[in-house]
Amino acid sequence: MNTEKSIPFSHGLLALSPLLVMAALFVIFAHLMGGFHKVPLLVVFLVTGAYSLLTLRGLPFEQRLQEFSRGAGQHNLLLMVWIFILAGAFASSAKEMGAVDATVNFTMSFMPPGMLLAGVFVAACFISLSVGTSVGTVVALVPIAAGLSERTGLALSLIVAAVVGGAFFGDNLSFISDTTVVATRTQGCKMSDKFRTNILIALPAAVISFVIYLILGSHFTVEVPVESYNVWKVVPYLLVLVLAIAGVNVLVVLAVGTLATGLIGMVMKVYSFEGYISSICQGIEGMSELILISMIAGGLLAVIERGGGIAWLISRLTRGVKTAREAELSIALLVSLTNLCTANNTVAILSVGGLSRGISERFGVDPRKAASVLDTFSCCIQGLIPYGAQLLMAGGLASLNPTAIIPYLYYPVLLGLCAFLAILFRFPRLKRPS
Repeated sequence: MNTEKSIPFSHGLLALSPLLVMAALFVIFAHLMGGFHKVPLLVVFLVTGAYSLLTLRGLPFEQRLQEFSRGAGQHNLLLMVWIFILAGAFASSAKEMGAVDATVNFTMSFMPPGMLLAGVFVAACFISLSVGTSVGTVVALVPIAAGLSERTGLALSLIVAAVVGGAFFGDNLSFISDTTVVATRTQGCKMSDKFRTNILIALPAAVISFVIYLILGSHFTVEVPVESYNVWKVVPYLLVLVLAIAGVNVLVVLAVGTLATGLIGMVMKVYSFEGYISSICQGIEGMSELILISMIAGGLLAVIERGGGIAWLISRLTRGVKTAREAELSIALLVSLTNLCTANNTVAILSVGGLSRGISERFGVDPRKAASVLDTFSCCIQGLIPYGAQLLMAGGLASLNPTAIIPYLYYPVLLGLCAFLAILFRFPRLKRPS
């Protein structure tokens, strides 16, 4: 790894400057267009991506493009693109078949209006804890949440935020979550030990979020008539949830769900085979901007890494650490800023996991606490960046600008606050395992 001496301050700052340019563009466009929810994300990323190529000094232009293209086509990103494509196909075909309306009516038939918002949050928490993936939870629940918003009058950005916030609860705690696996492996502790440490920090944030959504939703007491529905039209979403909870790969889940909507829709003569294929194509086309933004973001972040921005950031933040509390704070800051640079909480934990373990061993930080710090702060940041996969996916499925969702994302903010207070007050007090 590069050290601070090998990367001068000016070079490190130049490597990270695309993030500053992106932030500036967000502010400028928001001011010119009357709000962050109106910011044209694709334009922001295109301009930032073009600027990032200028930061790779000493390389021919062709090689700069190669670095950008390498990041845009990396394995994890292309896997996410396939998820986006299948999610668009499933969401569109399910909506055209009537699955969304049927599921909304099914949900409203047993849930009081004042409990809808808090109930959606709890459902997202449970599903994400079961499936271990925030993206999978967003894919399964956001279309239903959007349908509930349309039927009840609840603000779309608010109810979608409840889904996204609950999705990160499970992503942070589930035994099968990739962030949990990576955090525990890099720090050398058991997942069960990390869970017991993490739940003491995450649960208060979830409870407070539930209360907030309960209060916000309790003002909505209008009785909306529940329309009749055909239970067969609910099957695709039930099938998706069951397969996801069973641990089936998200790509398989979405493919099966898409096939189920087509089969049920054609048997019930809701649409023809031609109509089914047309709805799939429309869904994929609707995800095109999201896919482009994701690929540009991947290239942008690869350029930042190639320029030494992440290595420089890590080396700068690890200076002057003297106590266990300072060590935990430095780990939190490391993974948070790295997550801003990578837009992927798993990659962020992998990037700083080895260094975090070295800091922990040097300053006496319990491995369980170190793993918890890595996971909580990475999930907190991932839940608040508009170019992260979860918010991009939620925005795409709900036809919302991701920045419109952020003001109502209470859980990621509260999670970060609880994790920060846990470091300051040395909580929880951990006993050495026997």
